[in-house]
Amino acid sequence: MSSEYLNRRDFLKIGALAGAAAAVSAVPVRAMAAPAVRTLEECMTMTPEAMADASGPVSASWRSILKAAAAIRNPAIRASVEQILNNPAPSVLKGMSGSDKKAIYKELSAKGLIEGVSEADFLPPAASADASPQPFRSAPGSGYQSHHAYPGGLCTHTGLNTRVSIALYDGYREVYDYMLDRDVVIAAQLLHDLHKPWVFQWDANGESRTERKLAGTGEHHTLGVAESIARRLPADVIVAQACAHNHPRTEKDEAQVVGWLTAASVIAGVDPVAYGLLAKGGKTLPMPRRQEGFVTHLGDHDWVLTVPACQWILPTMEKVAMRDYGISKSDLKAKPFNQFRNYVFSQATIMSLYETYAAKGEAELVRTIHSIVTPA
Repeated sequence: MSSEYLNRRDFLKIGALAGAAAAVSAVPVRAMAAPAVRTLEECMTMTPEAMADASGPVSASWRSILKAAAAIRNPAIRASVEQILNNPAPSVLKGMSGSDKKAIYKELSAKGLIEGVSEADFLPPAASADASPQPFRSAPGSGYQSHHAYPGGLCTHTGLNTRVSIALYDGYREVYDYMLDRDVVIAAQLLHDLHKPWVFQWDANGESRTERKLAGTGEHHTLGVAESIARRLPADVIVAQACAHNHPRTEKDEAQVVGWLTAASVIAGVDPVAYGLLAKGGKTLPMPRRQEGFVTHLGDHDWVLTVPACQWILPTMEKVAMRDYGISKSDLKAKPFNQFRNYVFSQATIMSLYETYAAKGEAELVRTIHSIVTPA
């Protein structure tokens, strides 16, 4: 495609998510100029922040996230959530010495909450406890072969999940007259992946850092809960946040949530029972169990669709990269392909591209890719 800018049809396709976002949340979205079509060479020099900032869907999701945070009525909770969104720094590391880290690792190991991870790999690298390694808006939504694996993917993932949680809150209220705590529902979902900017730092080759396990799940989850404790958010928000990866429906399920809260408390240096995160004895959540955690868990299910969408579309992306952009097979695991896919995915989103592929076929998907990055 020789034109410097996307034609109207391409722009409407790429901007569909932004338009839908505006309709759902009633956020007025001004008309935006279509993003410039890039060459592969230009993609090679772009930072993750630049890719995210150039994306209509990411920008719209970021605005909807900030709007949701601003709707939290409790001023203390609202202030904490907004501070984290604007700078998801690993403040849980403040004052943590090397010997402290060693002691925490040893305690987690003794409790069976960490395995398969060496002490050296325990906790992602961080230059500062006061500044995030990257902005919230540029982080991927998950690992590089998983959901929302592009700059800004965390925004689109969190934006959709927050909408789902608010819709569930409204549904429970309207159908059952069940008054959940709306502040908790919103805050827990906005914070559920708060440390993905720390865990999924972008490497120089265009790929994000590989996540380690912590307390039986991806480390971002337990570290995010620990961060909320370190920032002294209310216990009910933190418990709901911890339920994002599972729910306390059965003893086995609840034991997982208890494990994450226990591990996070060890890292943050608090007593989970005294804080109000666990019931007396530390074996269950506080009684009676609140339902906001279930809503957070149900809201965090965008991955059910988006993980396979990423995996199903990658083979076509690789074929197009080699055929139309001169990317070698050996570079499919290196910067040339990574930067290419990062830019395409960030501008159109994996879900939009897969919908094009599923509904209209490979030829239309290829045409859409060509409208974002000029073929060689």
